[in-house]
Amino acid sequence: MPKNKDALSRYRWLDERLRNKRLPKPSLDDLVEFVSEKMDKTIAVRTIQKDIEDMRNDPDLNYFAPIVYNRSTRVYQYEDENFSIGNAPIDEADLQGLEVAIGILEQFRSLPVIQRFEDAILKIAASVKMNRQDLENRGLIKFSRGTHYKGAELIPDIVDAIKNLEVIRIAYQTFDRTAPKEHWVEPYHLREYNHRFYLIGKSQKSRGGTVLTFALDRIVNHWLTNDKFDAKNFDDADYFKNAIGITVAEGDPEEIILSYTPLQGKYVKTQPLHPSQEIITDNEEECRVRLRIVVNHELVMLILSSGGRVKVVQPQHLADRIRQEATDILNRYQ
Repeated sequence: MPKNKDALSRYRWLDERLRNKRLPKPSLDDLVEFVSEKMDKTIAVRTIQKDIEDMRNDPDLNYFAPIVYNRSTRVYQYEDENFSIGNAPIDEADLQGLEVAIGILEQFRSLPVIQRFEDAILKIAASVKMNRQDLENRGLIKFSRGTHYKGAELIPDIVDAIKNLEVIRIAYQTFDRTAPKEHWVEPYHLREYNHRFYLIGKSQKSRGGTVLTFALDRIVNHWLTNDKFDAKNFDDADYFKNAIGITVAEGDPEEIILSYTPLQGKYVKTQPLHPSQEIITDNEEECRVRLRIVVNHELVMLILSSGGRVKVVQPQHLADRIRQEATDILNRYQ
């Protein structure tokens, strides 16, 4: 994976030179000279050699460029003359992410910083659309409608409401209700978690003006109201800093201590559960970690996902909750 944008630029210039049929096939020196000229700085031979290797084999780049070297003529070329890294496949998750990002950016077109890059945004949008259509037409990828972000079509209206400090009226259907409930929401923030989008805002009808979280896939209808609200000092980073996931429970964060098996601990060490995570024991018997967060549904689900490879050491009420969940699981199999 490239460590900086210079690497991506070098790949692009190497690709351009290798595809250029009007010039002789390039030697290593030719590639170094071409890329150095385009980058307006001296590029080392070793750097270009590493770039070629990455373009060939790096799974994170996903180019798998068929670059071959002719030892007799000492030149490089694409084995497939029609190859280009610009034709590298994009999977469904990448396409969805690009489409959502473009949709959000388009809502801020009036901002000077976005206007500066408007042409680039439009080009990317067109490329994404053509990529999707081309792959579907050629039958290379079958896109399932069910894999799209449900509720993503609401994002443009919600982003406008956030930007314009406009109250949005929603009909919200929770899983445990037979009919939707109406909320008049002061929208503060949009957040993605676990392949779902959420609206964070204050429901004007809730007691004390509590900040609530609404999953976009459970909003069955919405209306812009033209009612304005005063700007609030809502800091999403501060709001979520003591929680895993999207649910922010009331109360102060607690000290959570979890004991993992040594093997499971390796995963936890390489992918921390939360920025507050500390390793307090790491030996042949266990990997014990400390977190300082609130106990919420996402934390419970995360602990349960490790099954018997984790034990809650403290707090006791969380250990009791996990024990009860485990008992319920066992009872379902009896």
